[in-house]
Amino acid sequence: MMTTTLRVSPTTAVIPVHAVWGAAAGLAGGIGFGIWMSVSRPVADTAMITMVAGLLGSTNAFLGWLIHLAIALFAGIGFGVLLGEFARQLVPAVVLGLVYGAAWWTVGALWIMPANMGMPVFEWNDVTSSSFGGHLVFGVLTGLAYFCIAQVMRGQTGSARR
Repeated sequence: MMTTTLRVSPTTAVIPVHAVWGAAAGLAGGIGFGIWMSVSRPVADTAMITMVAGLLGSTNAFLGWLIHLAIALFAGIGFGVLLGEFARQLVPAVVLGLVYGAAWWTVGALWIMPANMGMPVFEWNDVTSSSFGGHLVFGVLTGLAYFCIAQVMRGQTGSARR
């Protein structure tokens, strides 16, 4: 299998195109998930996005968005690198996105985030159940965005067909 790359500028190294497309797709999914977390208030009328800010000891929603989008960018790159080759058709992109979102929920929302905040890990409650829905939204939107980007870029350049 041949890897297609993108040269960002004459002085930078080449970047695998799946990583670039994944980054953009992850941000699209992250925006959808961030909106979900901004309106979801599973505990004491507290927006979930402020809980993300708690990773840095804050309750500031803007900081929560910055942290969340950084994580979404990272997760999107991972999606592109690991699954991008298989996400070039609509149904596989959506299914892989759902599975990827559920995997991130398991690792991030059930384990890493509660462990960093001194809360019980792998616990099902109002927060984790709402977070599960949000992670599925992230996955679907990331998969769909990746699929759309791949379709558009295939039409733009012959080098992006691989």
